[in-house]
Amino acid sequence: MKVGIASDHRGYALKQKLLEELKKTYEMIDYGTNNEESTDYPIYAFRLGEQIGKEIDKGILICGTGIGISIAANKVKGVRCAKVSTKEEAELARLHNNANVIAFGEKTELSLAQEMVNIFLTTDFSYGERHMRRIKEIEEYEHDH
Repeated sequence: MKVGIASDHRGYALKQKLLEELKKTYEMIDYGTNNEESTDYPIYAFRLGEQIGKEIDKGILICGTGIGISIAANKVKGVRCAKVSTKEEAELARLHNNANVIAFGEKTELSLAQEMVNIFLTTDFSYGERHMRRIKEIEEYEHDH
């Protein structure tokens, strides 16, 4: 599995720590930023989001809170980005929503971030009828608008 990771300046330190750990298990592609100099999170959300289903299978985004970068990522067609704060949310994002990107804030403890990412990357979509129906509704809306 190929996994992308990106952040703005506020998420840079956590991104770098996660990247080092994740490289041991996954093929990782870093979409930036490459330092703590102030930058705009949409740049990195779009850069990663555009590669979902192409260069990468799933993605991880980090900004100050995880909120802004997740909103930006969800503007990219085909991206289902979930802003997560708990292990349960990381699991349900995959199980129920078939999310292909997760986002969280830079103040997330490294150990929790690692656990959420591992759960997200190893949990399969349930293919439950109601979940498939809801995702189809989202995709149809996205296609029509």
